[in-house]
Amino acid sequence: MSAEPTKILLDENEIPERWYNVAADLPSPLPPPLGPDGKPVGPDALAAIFPPALIEQEVSTERWIAIPEAVREVYRLWRPTPLYRARRLEQALGTPARIYYKYEGVSPAGSHKPNTAVAQAWYNREAGIRRLTTETGAGQWGSALALAGQLFGLDVRVYMVRVSYEQKPFRRSMIQTWGAEVLPSPTDLTEAGRRVRAEDPDSPGSLGIAISEAVEEAASREDTNYALGSVLNHVLLHQTVIGLEAKRQLEKVGEYPDMVFAPCGGGSNFGGIAFPFYADKAAGREVRLVAVEPESCPTLTRGRYAYDYGDTVGLTPLLPMYTLGHDFVPPGIHAGGLRYHGDAPLVCHLYREGLLEAVAVPQVATFEAGVLFARTEGIIPAPESNHAIRAMVDEALRCRERGEPKVLLFNLSGHGHFDMAAYDRYFNGELEDFAYPEEAIEAALARLPQVAAG
Repeated sequence: MSAEPTKILLDENEIPERWYNVAADLPSPLPPPLGPDGKPVGPDALAAIFPPALIEQEVSTERWIAIPEAVREVYRLWRPTPLYRARRLEQALGTPARIYYKYEGVSPAGSHKPNTAVAQAWYNREAGIRRLTTETGAGQWGSALALAGQLFGLDVRVYMVRVSYEQKPFRRSMIQTWGAEVLPSPTDLTEAGRRVRAEDPDSPGSLGIAISEAVEEAASREDTNYALGSVLNHVLLHQTVIGLEAKRQLEKVGEYPDMVFAPCGGGSNFGGIAFPFYADKAAGREVRLVAVEPESCPTLTRGRYAYDYGDTVGLTPLLPMYTLGHDFVPPGIHAGGLRYHGDAPLVCHLYREGLLEAVAVPQVATFEAGVLFARTEGIIPAPESNHAIRAMVDEALRCRERGEPKVLLFNLSGHGHFDMAAYDRYFNGELEDFAYPEEAIEAALARLPQVAAG
């Protein structure tokens, strides 16, 4: 083993003081959200479910936005997060690549999600809001918002995708431990949920359905707002603390990545680590940014760039994004945080411009990579994180074949301690790969709103 550091730390005084807003460095303006009539909608369209400060961040093109000191104070519970050199993994792969990973699993909720949950809860409390509703796929976002609500005195109701609600009981317990209510979606409490259940009483649910339920409730109550764990601009903004810290940590050891990998479901995980490096790319520096998604929900790699709803029922504005169709219901893979029909407009815009890359990987291969990582580096990764590990390992093996000593960075966005049932199924040979049928994708895309994406 080298005498060079394996764990690269910052002290709490080095927590970023500002978030990075990638909207300032886009090659062309982001197309605006649209109303159901196909006309652009302004910030006022969001006022029923978001506080003014978050709406301002949503439309801002300022490069840097100050992090409130109250938010930084909570960040100090777990930030800055460590950056590791994966030396044992490098040795196991026999690769000349130097592999680094940013470990977000040290947060109280065990993932990167509290970075924006804390910020959203604080801004809502400052606006006089008393309750928040939200959706959650794998339960990581729901538990993060439950934690943030507890810290800032807000009641939280979580609509959890039914298949994950059943697969991940201890995520439910986390949400309840932090004082929030959690319901399996679709429910019979909302018009959106009742509509889905009438069509399919055994619906496994989807993030789109759960979003519809949470948005519907928030819009119907003056004391309640909606909080979103991914997709929207302000969420990706808050997550850039990950990449900003990683850049500073790599500077300490004189490194800079050739490639950055992260899982991509709605986009906050990927944007959080990749966008600060995109700022360098926009300024002329070479770096490849790779979003990794499941073959069973291949939004960027097989979706269509179009205006679509962010939810299943159609309560949200139309957003410009790569989509599989707002009523797409993916199979119940264990990476629940990646089962979303669309992607963040910011991620999609940059991908469409050829400034980001995307790859889709099969489920079984992601668990193979996760087990290899656990057996070499000691940390059991979340199923979502296994996607980034898989793509990064594949690149490290190509480096071995070509003799290329690249620097590879990935976001280990959460630990898998609450996902051991999925690992159990993997070891029992019960996990299956599922490449979503092209005809099913085409059928869902045929039902897109008839609005040109520009």
